[in-house]
Amino acid sequence: MAKRYTKANLPSKICAVCGRPFEWRRRWADCWDEVKYCSERCRRHRTARTDNPEPDSRSL
Repeated sequence: MAKRYTKANLPSKICAVCGRPFEWRRRWADCWDEVKYCSERCRRHRTARTDNPEPDSRSL
């Protein structure tokens, strides 16, 4: 049986790309543990954000 949430008590996460918080949606009920991005746009741009802002020395 799936967990039931009320509107006042929805779980939330932080988007891996934009860093904004987003809340649980019904369509994510079966895969909430795997959800990392708040939107399709962030999912498409997942490689655009890098944790290392320094330029690669090999490209110079």
